Amino acid sequence: MKFSLFSCLPELRILVNKYKKLYVFSLPYLILFFYFHAFSRTEPMGPKSSSPDGLEGVKTVEEVQAMIQESFRTPMVKFLRKRLAEAGCPVNDNFFKARECKDVQGTGGFVRGSGVYVCSNYMRLQDEVNQVVIHELIHAFDDCRATNLDWGDCAQHACSQIRAGHLSGDCHFKRELLRGYTKTRGHEQECIRRRVLKSLSSNPNCAGSAAADAMEAVWDICYNDTRPFDRAP
Repeated sequence: MKFSLFSCLPELRILVNKYKKLYVFSLPYLILFFYFHAFSRTEPMGPKSSSPDGLEGVKTVEEVQAMIQESFRTPMVKFLRKRLAEAGCPVNDNFFKARECKDVQGTGGFVRGSGVYVCSNYMRLQDEVNQVVIHELIHAFDDCRATNLDWGDCAQHACSQIRAGHLSGDCHFKRELLRGYTKTRGHEQECIRRRVLKSLSSNPNCAGSAAADAMEAVWDICYNDTRPFDRAP
Protein backbone atom coordinates (compact mmCIF):
# COMPACT_ATOMS: atom_id res chain seq x y z
CA MET A 1 0.00 0.00 0.00
CA LYS A 2 1.39 3.41 -0.94
CA PHE A 3 1.66 6.03 1.75
CA SER A 4 1.71 9.77 1.18
CA LEU A 5 2.38 12.27 3.94
CA PHE A 6 0.39 14.91 2.08
CA SER A 7 -2.68 12.69 1.83
CA CYS A 8 -2.91 12.69 5.63
CA LEU A 9 -2.45 16.39 6.45
CA PRO A 10 -5.61 16.53 8.63
CA GLU A 11 -4.14 13.87 10.93
CA LEU A 12 -0.82 15.72 10.95
CA ARG A 13 -2.61 18.88 12.10
CA ILE A 14 -4.16 16.90 14.97
CA LEU A 15 -0.71 15.79 16.08
CA VAL A 16 0.63 19.36 15.79
CA ASN A 17 -2.15 20.61 18.07
CA LYS A 18 -1.51 17.76 20.50
CA TYR A 19 2.17 18.58 20.90
CA LYS A 20 2.25 22.36 20.27
CA LYS A 21 2.77 23.08 23.98
CA LEU A 22 6.13 21.29 23.87
CA TYR A 23 8.13 24.31 22.77
CA VAL A 24 11.28 22.22 22.31
CA PHE A 25 9.49 19.82 20.01
CA SER A 26 10.90 20.41 16.52
CA LEU A 27 8.91 20.02 13.33
CA PRO A 28 11.35 17.46 11.85
CA TYR A 29 10.81 15.17 14.85
CA LEU A 30 7.06 15.61 14.57
CA ILE A 31 7.08 14.68 10.90
CA LEU A 32 9.33 11.69 11.66
CA PHE A 33 6.98 10.58 14.43
CA PHE A 34 3.95 10.96 12.20
CA TYR A 35 5.58 9.09 9.30
CA PHE A 36 6.49 6.04 11.38
CA HIS A 37 3.18 6.18 13.22
CA ALA A 38 1.31 6.09 9.92
CA PHE A 39 3.69 3.58 8.33
CA SER A 40 3.34 1.18 11.24
CA ARG A 41 -0.42 1.16 10.68
CA THR A 42 -0.22 0.65 6.95
CA GLU A 43 -1.88 -2.61 5.93
CA PRO A 44 0.66 -5.14 4.60
CA MET A 45 0.07 -7.07 1.42
CA GLY A 46 -1.33 -10.55 1.93
CA PRO A 47 -2.33 -12.23 5.21
CA LYS A 48 -1.40 -10.41 8.41
CA SER A 49 0.55 -12.00 11.24
CA SER A 50 0.03 -11.04 14.86
CA SER A 51 2.11 -11.35 18.00
CA PRO A 52 1.02 -12.77 21.40
CA ASP A 53 0.52 -9.13 22.48
CA GLY A 54 -1.84 -8.48 19.57
CA LEU A 55 0.55 -6.52 17.37
CA GLU A 56 -0.68 -6.56 13.79
CA GLY A 57 1.46 -6.74 10.68
CA VAL A 58 4.48 -8.36 12.31
CA LYS A 59 6.96 -10.24 10.15
CA THR A 60 7.38 -13.97 9.63
CA VAL A 61 10.46 -15.84 10.82
CA GLU A 62 11.75 -16.00 7.25
CA GLU A 63 11.27 -12.27 6.73
CA VAL A 64 13.05 -11.40 9.96
CA GLN A 65 15.93 -13.73 9.12
CA ALA A 66 16.39 -11.73 5.91
CA MET A 67 16.18 -8.49 7.91
CA ILE A 68 18.88 -9.77 10.25
CA GLN A 69 21.12 -10.31 7.22
CA GLU A 70 20.36 -6.73 6.15
CA SER A 71 21.37 -5.46 9.60
CA PHE A 72 24.90 -6.78 9.03
CA ARG A 73 25.40 -3.89 6.62
CA THR A 74 24.87 -1.21 9.29
CA PRO A 75 28.01 0.49 10.69
CA MET A 76 27.14 -0.31 14.32
CA VAL A 77 26.71 -4.03 13.70
CA LYS A 78 29.90 -4.15 11.64
CA PHE A 79 31.80 -2.34 14.40
CA LEU A 80 30.55 -4.62 17.19
CA ARG A 81 31.27 -7.80 15.26
CA LYS A 82 34.78 -6.52 14.56
CA ARG A 83 35.36 -5.75 18.24
CA LEU A 84 34.06 -9.17 19.25
CA ALA A 85 36.51 -10.81 16.86
CA GLU A 86 39.37 -8.70 18.25
CA ALA A 87 38.37 -9.75 21.78
CA GLY A 88 38.64 -13.40 20.77
CA CYS A 89 34.94 -14.08 20.26
CA PRO A 90 34.23 -13.94 16.52
CA VAL A 91 30.61 -14.49 15.51
CA ASN A 92 29.49 -15.72 12.10
CA ASP A 93 26.15 -15.18 10.42
CA ASN A 94 24.71 -18.36 11.97
CA PHE A 95 25.13 -16.74 15.39
CA PHE A 96 21.91 -14.80 14.68
CA LYS A 97 18.51 -16.49 14.42
CA ALA A 98 14.93 -15.32 13.97
CA ARG A 99 12.26 -17.18 15.92
CA GLU A 100 8.79 -16.81 17.33
CA CYS A 101 8.82 -15.95 21.03
CA LYS A 102 5.63 -17.11 22.68
CA ASP A 103 7.16 -17.92 26.05
CA VAL A 104 9.87 -15.24 26.28
CA GLN A 105 9.57 -11.65 27.50
CA GLY A 106 11.13 -9.07 25.22
CA THR A 107 11.97 -8.71 21.54
CA GLY A 108 15.17 -10.72 21.47
CA GLY A 109 17.97 -12.12 23.56
CA PHE A 110 21.51 -13.37 23.90
CA VAL A 111 22.20 -16.91 25.11
CA ARG A 112 25.75 -17.92 25.95
CA GLY A 113 26.89 -20.77 23.73
CA SER A 114 23.93 -20.34 21.42
CA GLY A 115 23.90 -16.80 20.08
CA VAL A 116 21.46 -13.97 19.44
CA TYR A 117 17.78 -14.50 18.67
CA VAL A 118 15.30 -11.95 17.34
CA CYS A 119 11.60 -12.41 18.03
CA SER A 120 9.84 -12.25 14.66
CA ASN A 121 6.40 -11.87 16.23
CA TYR A 122 7.38 -8.43 17.56
CA MET A 123 9.18 -7.10 14.48
CA ARG A 124 7.59 -4.80 11.91
CA LEU A 125 10.39 -2.48 10.75
CA GLN A 126 14.04 -2.93 9.74
CA ASP A 127 15.07 -0.41 12.40
CA GLU A 128 13.53 -2.61 15.09
CA VAL A 129 15.56 -5.61 13.93
CA ASN A 130 18.74 -3.51 13.75
CA GLN A 131 18.21 -2.34 17.33
CA VAL A 132 17.70 -5.84 18.71
CA VAL A 133 20.86 -7.09 16.95
CA ILE A 134 22.91 -4.14 18.25
CA HIS A 135 21.56 -4.46 21.80
CA GLU A 136 22.25 -8.18 21.98
CA LEU A 137 25.73 -7.81 20.47
CA ILE A 138 26.62 -5.53 23.38
CA HIS A 139 25.54 -8.32 25.75
CA ALA A 140 27.67 -10.72 23.71
CA PHE A 141 30.64 -8.36 24.05
CA ASP A 142 30.15 -8.15 27.83
CA ASP A 143 29.96 -11.93 28.04
CA CYS A 144 33.17 -12.20 26.00
CA ARG A 145 35.28 -9.69 27.93
CA ALA A 146 34.14 -10.56 31.46
CA THR A 147 35.58 -13.41 33.47
CA ASN A 148 32.81 -15.75 34.61
CA LEU A 149 30.00 -13.27 34.06
CA ASP A 150 26.99 -14.60 35.96
CA TRP A 151 23.77 -13.67 34.15
CA GLY A 152 21.78 -14.91 37.11
CA ASP A 153 23.41 -12.34 39.39
CA CYS A 154 21.09 -9.35 39.56
CA ALA A 155 23.84 -6.70 39.66
CA GLN A 156 25.79 -8.19 36.77
CA HIS A 157 22.64 -8.63 34.71
CA ALA A 158 21.65 -5.01 35.47
CA CYS A 159 25.08 -3.72 34.48
CA SER A 160 24.98 -5.26 31.02
CA GLN A 161 21.40 -4.05 30.51
CA ILE A 162 22.39 -0.50 31.47
CA ARG A 163 25.29 -0.60 29.02
CA ALA A 164 23.19 -2.06 26.21
CA GLY A 165 20.44 0.48 26.75
CA HIS A 166 22.91 3.38 26.78
CA LEU A 167 25.15 2.33 23.90
CA SER A 168 22.66 0.78 21.48
CA GLY A 169 20.49 3.83 20.89
CA ASP A 170 17.42 2.03 22.26
CA CYS A 171 16.44 5.20 24.11
CA HIS A 172 16.97 7.73 21.34
CA PHE A 173 14.34 10.47 21.43
CA LYS A 174 12.69 9.37 18.17
CA ARG A 175 12.27 5.79 19.45
CA GLU A 176 10.77 7.00 22.70
CA LEU A 177 8.28 9.07 20.71
CA LEU A 178 7.21 5.99 18.78
CA ARG A 179 6.59 4.24 22.10
CA GLY A 180 4.38 7.11 23.21
CA TYR A 181 6.82 8.78 25.64
CA THR A 182 7.04 12.53 24.97
CA LYS A 183 9.29 13.67 27.82
CA THR A 184 12.25 15.66 26.53
CA ARG A 185 14.54 16.51 29.44
CA GLY A 186 16.20 13.48 31.01
CA HIS A 187 14.32 11.07 28.75
CA GLU A 188 17.31 8.85 27.99
CA GLN A 189 18.22 7.80 31.53
CA GLU A 190 14.57 7.42 32.48
CA CYS A 191 14.06 5.18 29.44
CA ILE A 192 17.11 3.07 30.27
CA ARG A 193 15.97 2.59 33.87
CA ARG A 194 12.48 1.57 32.74
CA ARG A 195 13.80 -0.95 30.24
CA VAL A 196 16.42 -2.36 32.63
CA LEU A 197 13.77 -3.04 35.26
CA LYS A 198 11.57 -4.71 32.68
CA SER A 199 14.41 -7.03 31.69
CA LEU A 200 15.34 -7.79 35.31
CA SER A 201 11.74 -8.78 36.04
CA SER A 202 12.40 -12.06 34.22
CA ASN A 203 15.37 -12.86 36.50
CA PRO A 204 14.22 -14.87 39.55
CA ASN A 205 17.14 -13.46 41.55
CA CYS A 206 15.81 -9.91 41.09
CA ALA A 207 12.49 -10.27 42.88
CA GLY A 208 10.93 -7.44 44.84
CA SER A 209 13.17 -4.43 45.42
CA ALA A 210 16.30 -6.37 44.44
CA ALA A 211 16.06 -5.24 40.81
CA ALA A 212 15.93 -1.51 41.57
CA ASP A 213 18.56 -1.83 44.31
CA ALA A 214 20.96 -3.68 42.01
CA MET A 215 20.42 -1.21 39.16
CA GLU A 216 21.12 1.82 41.33
CA ALA A 217 24.17 0.18 42.94
CA VAL A 218 25.92 -0.31 39.59
CA TRP A 219 24.41 2.59 37.64
CA ASP A 220 27.31 5.07 37.63
CA ILE A 221 30.10 2.65 36.78
CA CYS A 222 28.09 0.77 34.14
CA TYR A 223 26.46 3.81 32.52
CA ASN A 224 29.89 5.44 32.11
CA ASP A 225 31.55 2.28 30.77
CA THR A 226 31.35 2.80 27.01
CA ARG A 227 33.57 -0.04 25.81
CA PRO A 228 34.04 -1.06 23.02
CA PHE A 229 33.27 2.54 21.99
CA ASP A 230 35.53 5.47 22.88
CA ARG A 231 32.38 7.28 23.96
CA ALA A 232 28.64 6.66 23.81
CA PRO A 233 27.51 6.71 20.15
